[in-house]
Amino acid sequence: MRTVRATAAAVTAVLGAGAAAVAVGRLASDAALKAPPGRPLPTEPRLTVHGTAAGQISLTRDLAALRPGRYGLSGNGSHAVVGPVLTSAPHPADTVVRRLESVTHGTLKPGDKVWLTPNVYVGNPGAALGLEHADVDVPGELGALPAWFVPGKRDTWVIAVHGLGTTRELAMNVMPFLHRSNFPVLALAYRGDLGAPRPPDGLNHLGETEWRDLDAAIRYAVRYGARQVVLHGWSTGATMALRAAAHSGLRDRVSGLVLDSPVLAWETTLRALASARRTPAALLPLAVRAAQGRTGLSVGRVAGTAPPGGLRVPALVIHGPDDSVAPWQLSRRLADARPDMVALRTVGNAPHGAMWNADPEAYEEALRRFLTPLM
Repeated sequence: MRTVRATAAAVTAVLGAGAAAVAVGRLASDAALKAPPGRPLPTEPRLTVHGTAAGQISLTRDLAALRPGRYGLSGNGSHAVVGPVLTSAPHPADTVVRRLESVTHGTLKPGDKVWLTPNVYVGNPGAALGLEHADVDVPGELGALPAWFVPGKRDTWVIAVHGLGTTRELAMNVMPFLHRSNFPVLALAYRGDLGAPRPPDGLNHLGETEWRDLDAAIRYAVRYGARQVVLHGWSTGATMALRAAAHSGLRDRVSGLVLDSPVLAWETTLRALASARRTPAALLPLAVRAAQGRTGLSVGRVAGTAPPGGLRVPALVIHGPDDSVAPWQLSRRLADARPDMVALRTVGNAPHGAMWNADPEAYEEALRRFLTPLM
């Protein structure tokens, strides 16, 4: 009887440990699979507001606060736009002073917790940029997908699709440039976004199922007059663009890809986000296995499922070595494998999905050079 009890206790302990491991894996995988649009990724530090003055804001001294460029600054109930670091402004050693361009809504006061975001503009293209636009519904497989359409004279449309931690508002960063260049722009909200259908399992599949919403946007664009489309994706939106270019029934209408901070290996990105949530390194494989079991994602497959040799349209990849979410080295490898099709622009001192923010003028010049032959 004692042996039976001991065996039962051992089995219970093993089963309990297994159940705990499954639970830990699921919890760790949530960092990517349940990343809410418009909320900061776990890799993005919270900063404290120390004070504001005319055209200035003082923030906690941190590598993030020292980034060059132009960013949104979000808090709970507030949004502002900040420009470059003001090195000549007097400040204590533990703070950084940046230019405060505007406070879009809410207030900023000492002690507030805020974070930098690539989303410089909030609202819609009319309110934020003064651009004529229409709110349209794109018919998707799960239901209507909200989108903004900004008209232009050309018959090549740019379809813009955001990625992790952002919303379709991110596309407004490049809308003024695209509008000046006469490109019609379709900025898409896809499954899981505010106002869009909820995915059946409630999870983000890191572009591997969401791409079908981008496919629906391509069909919409062609139905309403687009002769060709350029897919501009950030983060997992770039993953969606690669998959659509490889698998869409209208892939012959895709004339180019702009891939900003592309997620080319979802398991690497998931590990990075889980690690940023302080998941012990020994448990990271559990997070990957849990994500695979929950979503059916395939491990070890480069985004788009097509090998580099299968890339049939020119691609501009804009990425940087400071991206802690999607490794720049994979973009470098893609560019090296297909120098005939892929142009890589490397941007330093920029976090994931924020290549425009680091240097808007250089980003838009790279876009101009890439898009001119595709007009």
